[in-house]
Amino acid sequence: MRIAIIGQQDFGKAALEAFLARGDEVVGVFCAPEKGRPDRLRLAGEAAGVPTHQFARLSDPEALEALRAAKPDIGVMAYVTQFAPQDFCNIPKFGTIQFHPSLLPLHRGASSMSWSIILGRKRTGFSIFRPTDGLDEGPVFLTRSVPIGPEDTLGSLYFGKIFPMGVAGLIEVADLVVAGKAPAIAQYEPAAGYEGIVRDAESQIHWASHVDQTFNLIRGCNPAPGAWTTHDGKKLFLFESTKRIARTFSEVKGRKIGEVAAQSGSSLVIHGQGGFIEVHRVRWDGGKKIAAAEAGLELGTRLGG
Repeated sequence: MRIAIIGQQDFGKAALEAFLARGDEVVGVFCAPEKGRPDRLRLAGEAAGVPTHQFARLSDPEALEALRAAKPDIGVMAYVTQFAPQDFCNIPKFGTIQFHPSLLPLHRGASSMSWSIILGRKRTGFSIFRPTDGLDEGPVFLTRSVPIGPEDTLGSLYFGKIFPMGVAGLIEVADLVVAGKAPAIAQYEPAAGYEGIVRDAESQIHWASHVDQTFNLIRGCNPAPGAWTTHDGKKLFLFESTKRIARTFSEVKGRKIGEVAAQSGSSLVIHGQGGFIEVHRVRWDGGKKIAAAEAGLELGTRLGG
């Protein structure tokens, strides 16, 4: 097959390498212009000698012409952050397929994995679908389900479960689409849901929320963007953590919500509604990750204002 890869970073790179390893011809790589660290997909495409493009908009005439000139059989969208219009997606002979890390139509949007953890779901997965001009709204070729473990974070869920299965799913669907054996099923709209990106407002910890909610928020924002609280007007991001439910009144008697209640080795234990969060790793805004006990917080300090 002649493949065009549209994507970014590690997932796009893995998809590129997987198709190349099978002997497919990757005729073009399309990734967004970098705003920070080098894009690993771009670097891998250039290293493999694949024509590699970075257009500010995939709707630009130059982008459309570059894809037409590549003459792909199929376009493979591997974690795309740019809007890809239908004029672009329809250029490949067999159209374009796209990866999304949720069980569509649930959790449409760019932070789907985070929301599945934050909301306490027990399962999620990924979908391969036909992109349309609606965000994650196109008909679905394939879904695969994975469990969300009680200690899973955004990082462990993605890299340990969804990432490797998603790359394999793209290959499976590409083969079926080109062979004419992949019916696309319209999404069931009554079950659909969309959430926006998890940013500062969504990732702020409110210690008066139940520790179940706080623990899920920390997990769903680890490693990025990081769930955060404040002390003396400065943000403190919390990462690896565990929770303990309070069973009796005597466990929390005299404690204040958001109080640093204890130190346990290199960790700090923080009192929240209904129990405690033991935090193992933290990062002050602008700093590096450190053991929580190294953050300079004394016992009795109240977090969150």
